[in-house]
Amino acid sequence: MRMKEMVRRTGVHERLLRYYEQQGLLNPERLPSGYRVYSDSDVETVRRIRCLLTAGLTTTLIGQVLPCIRTDGERLVPVCPDLVAQLQQERQRITTAIQELQTSRTMLDLVITAAPHQMEEQPDASAA
Repeated sequence: MRMKEMVRRTGVHERLLRYYEQQGLLNPERLPSGYRVYSDSDVETVRRIRCLLTAGLTTTLIGQVLPCIRTDGERLVPVCPDLVAQLQQERQRITTAIQELQTSRTMLDLVITAAPHQMEEQPDASAA
């Protein structure tokens, strides 16, 4: 299938498909004219990429993980021995980032609540 059909089937913009190709995540066949030709397996690969991006993985990490992931219905299943440990490390990194953001939000809440009552929800003077 050509690019437009791939976009239609995956819902992914052409620029993203090209970016995935640049990152080595997607390798469509090339015609002598330079046009890309995608297969049905490329559609599945894009779905895996999108799922892994949603899970918080970078494209660099996805490039390492993608060969070790299979699809089982709606689920992605790791099939390489070291992948689960690698994913657990990534999960811990995300957990740490969440905890740091929660701490930042708490500190910001303290600053906001320390504001004098008359400063709360004042109309923006520049809007008048």
